[in-house]
Amino acid sequence: MSRRKKDPLRPLTDAERLALTQLSRSQAAPAAQVARALILLAVAGGDDYQQAARAAGRRSGDAVSHLVARFNAEGLAATSPRHGGGRALVYDGAARERVLAEVKRTPTSETDGTATWSLSTLRRALRAAPDGLPTVSTYTLWQVLHGAGYSHQLTRTWCPTGTALRRRKAGAVVVTDPDAGPKKS
Repeated sequence: MSRRKKDPLRPLTDAERLALTQLSRSQAAPAAQVARALILLAVAGGDDYQQAARAAGRRSGDAVSHLVARFNAEGLAATSPRHGGGRALVYDGAARERVLAEVKRTPTSETDGTATWSLSTLRRALRAAPDGLPTVSTYTLWQVLHGAGYSHQLTRTWCPTGTALRRRKAGAVVVTDPDAGPKKS
């Protein structure tokens, strides 16, 4: 007989049960998320933590108790993995937004010394700005830009992926590809 649980699984809502069932049957979802969904459904079905772990191909009942506590606190977000080690993320969402705001600003020859952004000129501008990022690297800028859907063009400029500048009789027009997001995934 197992001991009394400190943090038992709260009752699942219908939407949570449906989402966990779909995730547990998914062939395309990562295996770790499928296993977490199976564990949570087994515990909700009345299995103890050790049986639920074995049902999902795991060994540790303690890990199941941690997952149950996390599910009680976070809900369905507990099935997705968190930061799995390595260096801690240095730049948060606000820093990424600051980089993207700087990229959207058109550089001036007087202050920035360039007419188009390169990674090094962008780094220089961000390091010199009073509200900038004093230790940002070009690799970090590259990661932020690619994550936001920018790509480096043959004209040595950074442009949002899925948009193009086309010449028309009435003048230049920005054309946007509506399927740019799904094509990237």
